[in-house]
Amino acid sequence: MSLTITWARIAAIGVLILAMLTIVTQRAEAAPISQGKTATASSVEGGHVAANAVDGNAGSRWSSLFSDPQWLRVDFGAATTMNQVVLRWEAAYATAYQLQTSSNGTSWTTVANRTAQTGGVQTISFTQTSARYIRVYTTARATGYGVSLWEFEVYGPGGGPTPTPTPTQPQGPIVRVSEFLADCPFTHRLPDDPIIYPNLPGASHMHSFFGNLTTNASSTVETLLAGDSNCNPRIDLSSYWVPTLYVNDQPVEPVITTFYYLGEGVRPDITAQIQPLPLGLRIVAGNAKATAPDSTTIARWSCLHANEAGASKDFVNCPAGTMLESYLDFPQCWDGVNLDSPDHKSHMAYPVNQACPSTHPVPVPKLRQVLRYPVSGDPSRIRLSSGRGFTMHGDFFNAWPEAEMWQRVRDCIRPVIKCGANGRP
Repeated sequence: MSLTITWARIAAIGVLILAMLTIVTQRAEAAPISQGKTATASSVEGGHVAANAVDGNAGSRWSSLFSDPQWLRVDFGAATTMNQVVLRWEAAYATAYQLQTSSNGTSWTTVANRTAQTGGVQTISFTQTSARYIRVYTTARATGYGVSLWEFEVYGPGGGPTPTPTPTQPQGPIVRVSEFLADCPFTHRLPDDPIIYPNLPGASHMHSFFGNLTTNASSTVETLLAGDSNCNPRIDLSSYWVPTLYVNDQPVEPVITTFYYLGEGVRPDITAQIQPLPLGLRIVAGNAKATAPDSTTIARWSCLHANEAGASKDFVNCPAGTMLESYLDFPQCWDGVNLDSPDHKSHMAYPVNQACPSTHPVPVPKLRQVLRYPVSGDPSRIRLSSGRGFTMHGDFFNAWPEAEMWQRVRDCIRPVIKCGANGRP
């Protein structure tokens, strides 16, 4: 009897603890009081309306026109108590802004002032106040675009934000490598290049395309987003392409094609500030017109599982049973304004002394292209459509959905966590 009573009491206590934990969890995960309220803005770019910033959807956003200042305002309909705001910035963030409240929508009181900001997710607590309206008033943009918020969350006493914004908790041991990836097999060959020769089909040497199934000379970010992909993950609608490789004048395509997005190459404090690659960004790495393996040769050739063969800027002689590998790192410092440039390179730069140069101040993930060809033996039989091995180059047209790119930068790149193709550790 005594034992039965003891276990009954323990069970009762367990139920009570569970109930208390449920209450605490519900309290911690309270929805923002701004969610679903009326939102207005100083301006709107494209279809990214103000209401998108208070809809609770991390995949929709408000975006302003390309000027300063800008503001986004929430109307609660009546006086409401508040003491905290969470700003979930898209890549186009504000470096300086104020949080302001008002009882009439005309006279504003500043409750928080921020300068020298770096974007991402920012939580701002302030002295508890009661007001009908609250707004974020931005005075300086980080990029040449406007300012853009995934979510503008307002909280009152007794509520608070869900964790930032609920990054997936690792299910196993964390590997401390700043990385996510996409596996994108070969799709098709065309003598097209929508970056170098847009709308000029047949103007280029032969290219091998990966990822987006629709890429051709007339591809734009809109056509890529409307297309389909063979990447893992399939939501990566980007297009990747390289000069076609030939063996004895017959085209040979890589059988392993991996595109890594990395936070390496810069100091740890800069890795923590890396911004998502902007939608529509075009990057070209390498020199298709190289006449020798000089400093412009970015690509490296080696042999899979045959380190004794060494590495070179030109083709190497791989032992039988191995594969010829190509590694190519793309620049990771963006000028913050242009998605392309007349020479298709000037808007991007490589880090200097592990930091982005002042001309290209925005760090973005480093794209590393790794291709493995079922080729071995005498390299004199091998050529690229652009020439010798040192002419290897890569083209990238970014069509990752913005929310997916941001999630991977937030959960994998910045916290230095190795993620798979699904964007999870």
